[in-house]
Amino acid sequence: MSDHTEQVPHGDPFGPGEFVDNPEPRCPCLLLLDSSGSMQGEPIRELNEGIATFRRELLDDELAAKRVEVGLVTFGPVRVVSDFQSVDHFQPPKLTAGGDTPIGKAVVQGLDTLRKRKELYRASGIAYYRPWVFLVTDGAPTDNWQPAAEAVRSGEEARALMFFAIGVQGANMDILRRLSLREPVKLKELRFRDCFSWLSSSLRAMSRSRPGEQVALASPTGPQGWALAG
Repeated sequence: MSDHTEQVPHGDPFGPGEFVDNPEPRCPCLLLLDSSGSMQGEPIRELNEGIATFRRELLDDELAAKRVEVGLVTFGPVRVVSDFQSVDHFQPPKLTAGGDTPIGKAVVQGLDTLRKRKELYRASGIAYYRPWVFLVTDGAPTDNWQPAAEAVRSGEEARALMFFAIGVQGANMDILRRLSLREPVKLKELRFRDCFSWLSSSLRAMSRSRPGEQVALASPTGPQGWALAG
């Protein structure tokens, strides 16, 4: 996999304070997480633990803590829980389960949030790595998901994002394959902590790379992995 930064013109030096204080290139990661009713009980508890693990491990890496930004959108219903912000400012929420599974709307909303963040990077003269979009669901869309699939495809083809789909037990893997150009994977049992540990490790590796450098990532579906091939 190739990760790269986009070089942008130098922006307004008196722009947003977050970029004056920290002019490092940014690694945006958008989390699209299922909080629908079927996630009630142990699944939502384990998902919350996974998010906390994700933040803790990123904070342990000084460079990643400066470069990785996290945005969080949940669906059941769709809600922007956290706009993009640095790891030290990101506070893992305690998600509760309820509602249906509007995956299509969540993807479109999340990608719009990501687009606005990238516009702010460019206006502020901040370089950024190719964003990661990480979708986790245990169901099937209860809304029109085709526009979301087209938006993901367009973004991938333009190298504007990398989209990963993770299916928890009960997920409609056929639809996830139509949403994602990358083969979706199935989470083993409820190993959300291992899943998010892999994500934090991958983002730490990307944050240490140089523009255009190839970054080798551990396979999530290997013998010691947390996922099964979709």
